[in-house]
Amino acid sequence: MTAYPDTSFLCAMYRFQANSRRAAAHFAAMSEPLHVASPLLYEFRQSTRWQVFLHSKDRSKGFDRMTAQASLAKLQENIASGALVVVPVDWADVANIAERLSARHTWTQGYRVFDILHVASALHLGASEFLTFDANQKHLAKAQDLRVPL
Repeated sequence: MTAYPDTSFLCAMYRFQANSRRAAAHFAAMSEPLHVASPLLYEFRQSTRWQVFLHSKDRSKGFDRMTAQASLAKLQENIASGALVVVPVDWADVANIAERLSARHTWTQGYRVFDILHVASALHLGASEFLTFDANQKHLAKAQDLRVPL
């Protein structure tokens, strides 16, 4: 496996934002499907639904349900077509890697749980690239010798 994304990459892929063109160009140039683990998909789907909730309370925040449903449908289409592949992982190994990353880096860098889990999943799966637009995850991935091309 070459590349593993985080949620910021999926958000750029499935809902138009500042980094969407870069994400789409990178995705189109990939020589293999994009591999993801189920917690990444859960975080993306949950954050999409959360944006709808925020929008329902304050129209200046988040986005509407139709936009969210279109994003989720596009994601599902890519899974069904094989452009995105949900790969099984050994969660005991991912948790061990995540614990090592947390013990080494969170004291000084303040990483969140999913930041660490995404990088740990990439390492577990043997990724050489980590696809992110998040500065914190970029820093953590580079510290683990993952290439961060975006």
